[in-house]
Amino acid sequence: MQSTVNYLWHTDDLLGQGATASVYKARNKKSGELVAVKVFNTASYLRPREVQVREFEVLRKLNHQNIVKLFAVEETGGSRQKVLVMEYCSSGSLLSVLESPENAFGLPEEEFLVVLRCVVAGMNHLRENGIVHRDIKPGNILRLLGEEGQSIYKLTDFGAARELDDDEKFVSVYGTEEYLHPDMYERAVLRKPQQKTFGVTVDLWSIGVTLYHAATGSLPFIPFGGPRRNKEMMYRITTEKPAGAIAGTQKQENGPLEWSYTLPVTCRLSLGLQSQLVPILANILEVEQAKCWGFDQFFAETSDILQRVVVHVFSLSQAVLHHVYIHAHNTIAIFLEAVYEQTRVAPQHQKFLFEGHFWVLEPNLSAQHIAHTTASSPLTLLSTASETPMGLAFKDPAQDIPKFFPKVDLQADYTTAKSVLGAGYQALWLGRA
Repeated sequence: MQSTVNYLWHTDDLLGQGATASVYKARNKKSGELVAVKVFNTASYLRPREVQVREFEVLRKLNHQNIVKLFAVEETGGSRQKVLVMEYCSSGSLLSVLESPENAFGLPEEEFLVVLRCVVAGMNHLRENGIVHRDIKPGNILRLLGEEGQSIYKLTDFGAARELDDDEKFVSVYGTEEYLHPDMYERAVLRKPQQKTFGVTVDLWSIGVTLYHAATGSLPFIPFGGPRRNKEMMYRITTEKPAGAIAGTQKQENGPLEWSYTLPVTCRLSLGLQSQLVPILANILEVEQAKCWGFDQFFAETSDILQRVVVHVFSLSQAVLHHVYIHAHNTIAIFLEAVYEQTRVAPQHQKFLFEGHFWVLEPNLSAQHIAHTTASSPLTLLSTASETPMGLAFKDPAQDIPKFFPKVDLQADYTTAKSVLGAGYQALWLGRA
């Protein structure tokens, strides 16, 4: 057991561990309230003092529902190690959610939008206070359940964070390599000497990788053998990425690089949301900091998505439920054009049924006149043009079942088992759809 004046924990209740600290589940000695305590180790005290106290100072400055709360800074009784007492999030992290086989192909749309809303809100608070995080990744986005069972995501681990204005630069390197901006990756992972400085946009790159991971269940940039085994190729993929591409893979040893400009067909997000999300990813996964969006534009574009309403449209010819994202102040003409973009049914050929009756939509009226729809009660789209039914387009989950290799490799066995389960969940999801 270890303790401070007010808190007690067992070293078996480890929640996470890093290079300079370990995080445990603890309790308040008087109230029994559960908290998380971050206990700094000997290595942490080898850092300059200004670095040691930076995390305390950053957390004291922040107060937001999407950022883990700091309750107190105390010391252990014997060794007098510094201890951060923080809010305990009982439902793991975004990484643990994504590690679940049912999310092998990414989060369902409703949950993804919750992640997007929480991350944007938390990052907006950081920028309002002039803070750069420098280690954004799914493992540093904790999850807890609200009173009504809804997910709430919170940014955590501010060990690498510091104050930095939009026009300031820094030279020190922090972060987790799969989510690192390529310029930082070059120095931190490849150990190549360079004189580059970094700005707040390095957080945007990490957010882009994190959002892609949440949307698809996989990382956007994957060299043959994986990012940790083929670091030079990992760097090459991220730096040679063409403008507009949001992912790059190398499927064979010494093979060509393949670029993707859209999310994979296995992604569970609707085409309506994908069309809004892809341009954002393309503009924040931009290696040249001068070409990368700034936070103002990122916040504007993500807020635009989150402020839209969803109209559920079931296309009879495709047998597909579409999500059409529009603003309430848009005209119905804009809605009809958005339906065309997803279904290829021209506005003049669109006819709608709602709850068994024809629903006439006047193009000049406000979109507020559209019926309130749900996934189980959508507008049904019929086409008056003579068309061949297109059917449901999907990728056969069986194609994602990996080959079994006769060797003893715990990590490979885990990855294979997860992939098989993920393919099973994908087949189940397609069957229910």
